[in-house]
Amino acid sequence: MKTATLGPAQRAEALARMAERELDILVVGGGVVGAGTALDAATRGLATGLVEARDWASGTSSRSSKLIHGGLRYLEMLDFALVREALKERGLLLERLAPHLVKPVPFLYPLQHKGWERWYAGSGVALYDAMSVSSGHGRGLPIHRHLSQRRALRVAPCLKKEALVGALQYYDAQMDDARFVMTLVRTAAAYGAQVANRARVVGFLREGERVVGARVQDVDAGGEYEIRARQIVNATGVWTDDTQALIGERGQFHVRASKGIHLVVPKDRIHATTGLILRTEKSVLFVIPWGRHWIIGTTDTDWDLDKAHPAASSADIDYLLEHVNSVLATPLTRDDVEGVYAGLRPLLAGESDATSKLSREHTVAHPVPGLVVVAGGKYTTYRVMAKDAVDEAVHALDQRVAECVTEDVPLVGAEGYKALWNARARTAARTGLHVARVEHLLNRYGSRAEELLELVVADPSLGEPLAAADDYLRAEVVYACTHEGARHLDDVLTRRTRISIETFDRGTRSAREVAELMAPALGWDTDRVEKEIAHYEKRVEAERESQRQPDDLTADAARLGAPDIVPS
Repeated sequence: MKTATLGPAQRAEALARMAERELDILVVGGGVVGAGTALDAATRGLATGLVEARDWASGTSSRSSKLIHGGLRYLEMLDFALVREALKERGLLLERLAPHLVKPVPFLYPLQHKGWERWYAGSGVALYDAMSVSSGHGRGLPIHRHLSQRRALRVAPCLKKEALVGALQYYDAQMDDARFVMTLVRTAAAYGAQVANRARVVGFLREGERVVGARVQDVDAGGEYEIRARQIVNATGVWTDDTQALIGERGQFHVRASKGIHLVVPKDRIHATTGLILRTEKSVLFVIPWGRHWIIGTTDTDWDLDKAHPAASSADIDYLLEHVNSVLATPLTRDDVEGVYAGLRPLLAGESDATSKLSREHTVAHPVPGLVVVAGGKYTTYRVMAKDAVDEAVHALDQRVAECVTEDVPLVGAEGYKALWNARARTAARTGLHVARVEHLLNRYGSRAEELLELVVADPSLGEPLAAADDYLRAEVVYACTHEGARHLDDVLTRRTRISIETFDRGTRSAREVAELMAPALGWDTDRVEKEIAHYEKRVEAERESQRQPDDLTADAARLGAPDIVPS
């Protein structure tokens, strides 16, 4: 595998190469499914392209609950096949594919009824663990345990005593969703895929009924490319219907958007050493450990407004605070909320009017010759969705194509990660960084952390933390531009790092320092730096304003008050 570098030069070269000769497969959509599809196709030896209209993972795939999980609640729906599949994928990611990015996380489930609830919930969690082990990839996580009320309050003193009579504790896994997708894209590029973000499909090329390519607009630099491909995969999530409309085809199924919002609060606001999973009247609520923070979510409501920037309303925030405060001894207030983010789930419509009941299963279809559509599914099962999409596409290729191999393809940074983790104290001594900093880099970049350390050796100032967001080193900003495809200030503050949700100022105090670090790597002049900062500040203010609004309609209108992208 070659070194995967996604800098400005590599992006320009990728667009030019995609336009030069016909691809076997062009994937449209740079979320987790699109990135996984590009990796699957490239590792089967197919000439592969991947384009994304905005930034990698800028839609649903950076706004999830950041969990890699089997879907414990789907056991209650008797959806054993979905849970079994997801548990196998969870184990693969933890053990083989991305141990540097996917980590175990404990959850406490408070019991509120004596006797029957412990038996009922305990049976479900025991089955969950058994299915995980039987998948052949579940031995890396501890099994569940039953706790008395007293023992539960030891691991979660934040809970009201009257909120539980006992508890169950079990394990799932988590990751930084945006970083995971970007790493998938880098891995696909390392295996030969041509990839370009800020490259929007504005139309499809057709010969008779057959789709033979796409017209792609370079959103940043201007210009349009005709990219021809023997098969195109539409992996645009909640935009599936919009993409289908470009060829005048609604498709064989409809994708409906369900909005989920999350709150981020500082670690010291909730006193616990474990995550929490709570039942609500509609679904479940998670309180998830997240570095020096907690993530609280999520909601599940229908959304038919702007897909690019789903807005969290005041009612959404109150809903989460009300439900989490029902079990907390010290209630949270609006003043405790550092960050808020909203995302849209792409659900397959038709099964139910309520979005919480719509299918998390995925579907692959071939609505017209030359075009495959993949939609639905869960983040955890992205690799299975990608395999199914490529399997469908290769049926129409007049050549023998290898079977899927992604079950055995570690992502960029996985190779050598465990050895470097064992040597982290030596690395800290060699570089002069605190061992906690080295651990932070290893858990974000894996073995590619060495590339960041080289930047620090060349310029020691890059080994300093950002002034207003000291979880991150200055080197990480530069690396995001030179190696990870970041092209705008928003890309770095919102996705390459999570400063936009991890600081009370939402990243505005870091904006200037970050923009000035990005400028040399991206060739920005002073005027461009100022434009990027102004755009980011407007975005944050629009989001804050939307979160003051009482409902979806007014929140959406407020969020649309900021432009989507900085003009070049």
